[in-house]
Parts: sequence; structure tokens; C-alpha cells
Amino acid sequence: MTWKIDKCFMTGCDSKTEWLLEWFIDNYLKYNNIPMIFANFGVSDKMLEFVKNSGKFNGIMDVSKKAEKGWFLKPYSMLNTPARETYWIDTDCEVLGDISPLFTMLETEKLSMAEDKPWSKRRNELWFNSGIVGFRFKPLVLYNWVKAIKENPSVGDQETLHVMLGDDLGRRVYIKELPNEYNWLRVQLVNDKQDNKNKKIMHWTGQKGKTIIKEKMNGLSNPQLAVG
Repeated sequence: MTWKIDKCFMTGCDSKTEWLLEWFIDNYLKYNNIPMIFANFGVSDKMLEFVKNSGKFNGIMDVSKKAEKGWFLKPYSMLNTPARETYWIDTDCEVLGDISPLFTMLETEKLSMAEDKPWSKRRNELWFNSGIVGFRFKPLVLYNWVKAIKENPSVGDQETLHVMLGDDLGRRVYIKELPNEYNWLRVQLVNDKQDNKNKKIMHWTGQKGKTIIKEKMNGLSNPQLAVG
């Protein structure tokens, strides 16, 4: 296969969550210049024009017809990356610094992901969070993830991958664990009162996280952090 670029980040959204996109990309570009590819899950015409003409993105792929639920489109998008090395990053992630060191943390035939510590704690088994997913080339586990979504989808893409890998050993075999500061979760910060001043990505998960993002976008210096 001929690779178009050496490395890239990818993100994507549909019309329901497109309001996050400009906030996301502006935070990213404060600290980073690695190409960002946009996966169109079904955004509005107005948002698509923004992506095309803003100069903030380095490519667009249309995957809107591949699955009904937006989060299932993430693995499809990753499988169509134009780069040798790729990281997916959700639009509810607030980039707080240079995240290029992530590319030194890739291993061939593995997905690079941070542990979902709140889920691991509450469910008493090892979970990884799919808000940030890195890989080199196109590992077999990524093909199998897409296949599992087609044939045996669970609640979301993260849950489908978790079930597919079977047990903690299987997850260790196919997942390279990233440092927590590259995917710090809202539940860690708000519910479990855990923070790290060196965190590079704050992941405002869930509907409560989106409420916090809206408050940040509205210029509130001290938004009310939602619990639960």
C-alpha cells in the first residue's frame, strides 16, 4: 500500500455533535501541527463548508453511510486512514498541550489506548477508553474490530472492542497502554477527585461533559463541573 502521509490525527462527528468541532480543532491547533483528518459522519452542509474552507483540516473522508450510530463509524474511519501512523481523538477531548509524543508510543499490531480507570474500578475488570486510539499501519485487531461492529455490535465501539478481546489477557496482548495524562476522564476528575497538572488531554465524556464544554465555550472561567 502507498501511504499518502507519514502520520496524522483523525476526528469525526455528525450533525448532532458538530457544535463541538470548532472548539476542538482550535484547542488542538494551539499546540500541534500534525495533519488532522476529518471523518464526516453526517454533518450539516454549513459545517462541511467550514471543514473544507477553514484551513484547519488536512483532508476529509465521508463515512456517513457505513453505520447508523456515529460511534460505530470510528473504526471504519480509522481503517481508511491515509497515514502510516494514526491517532483517533474524539471531539469532546480538550487538547491542553503538545500531543505529538503519542507517536513514540505505538507498537506494530497493537492499538494504543489509555486505561478507562473509572470503568476498570467500577466493573472490576480491565477497560480501555476509545476516545484516543493509536495504531501503526492497519493492525489485524482493527480489522477484527470493524468486523465485530458489523456482526456483533455492543452498546458502543468501546464496549464492542472490550467484548471482542475476551479477557484482561487478551486486552493486554492487543492493546498498548498509554499514560493516563493523554486521556484524563471527566469521571476521574469530577467524581473520583483525581487530577494531574501534566495532563495533555482532558476528555469531557458523556452528556455531563458536553454541558461543561458548553460552559467553557460560553466563556465561563469556572464552569460548574457536573457530577455523576
